[in-house]
Amino acid sequence: MTPRRAPLLSIPLLLALVWCGQATALPTRTVGSGTPASCTSPAVERAVSRGGLVRFNCGARPVVIKMRRTAKVRNTNPRLILDGGGKVTLSGMGRRRILYQNTCDPAQTWTTSHCQDQATPTMVIRNMRFVRGNSTGQREEGGGGGAVFVRGGQLTVINSTFLANRCDSTGPDLGGAAIRVLSQYRNRPVRVVKSTFAGGRCANGGALSSIGVSWVIQDSTFRGNRAIGRGANPARAGTPGGGNGGAVYMDGNLMTLRVIRSTFTGNVANEGGGAVFFVSNNRTGTASLMNSALRSNPSRGFETRGLPGIFFLGLRPPTLIGSTLR
Repeated sequence: MTPRRAPLLSIPLLLALVWCGQATALPTRTVGSGTPASCTSPAVERAVSRGGLVRFNCGARPVVIKMRRTAKVRNTNPRLILDGGGKVTLSGMGRRRILYQNTCDPAQTWTTSHCQDQATPTMVIRNMRFVRGNSTGQREEGGGGGAVFVRGGQLTVINSTFLANRCDSTGPDLGGAAIRVLSQYRNRPVRVVKSTFAGGRCANGGALSSIGVSWVIQDSTFRGNRAIGRGANPARAGTPGGGNGGAVYMDGNLMTLRVIRSTFTGNVANEGGGAVFFVSNNRTGTASLMNSALRSNPSRGFETRGLPGIFFLGLRPPTLIGSTLR
């Protein structure tokens, strides 16, 4: 039987979906005045806090901007597109988280009475690189999110790269060396398209981590990420907990995971799910892998029989269409 092909969601279509019903033109912010020296951490922080379409004018060659402080999204600005044009790297220098959005953080202004489920801010990260972000010790909202932390609103990641990011090395439920997400608007999925995650290290979710959040991962690569905690979740007696989801860690109730034309290679979990850890506590969650490949993702503690690299508890076994697991 010929495997069914998953439909391609084009980038213009994805953006149309993200901005559906929000036709107001975005204000444009420009970081830099044409030279690498003009592209600074304070300039990025200001642009992100003001929202709109953020572009970079740092010269003709690729540039690395060393972030001296975390750039924070203000909840009063409903939309942010952060577009590096394929030439901009934001580095946390191994010292700090790079980007932060939290609708329930009063320091960023409460804009509704239901911060845990509101439509904005909507944030798109595209054509960017995030390297050496580190949220170790940042335990607000449970911690995690070495490069990017998001609670509330809506998040989309397109054509971006996350390398060597970090978060706390122990803990039963914190995670996301690259990205940590909590409570998206009306449980709409986080969309990750044409992006790469490599070399991440965290207690859980060496690349991505979420609680009660759905994901669509398309045309993306996960390589050499590790869940380095010990003791799983709940933590075994005498252990600090963690070690689940070498690349992806998902916990919650009703949630979905769709993986389309993506690869997971050489990711490792000290406990469960060398590639993917998915636990729907009330057994309503579902997952599907379409035209994807999972290769050599060891689960050093446990995994679901017949699903190498995956630990899964949900409504039914994951749907596999044209995918290989070994």
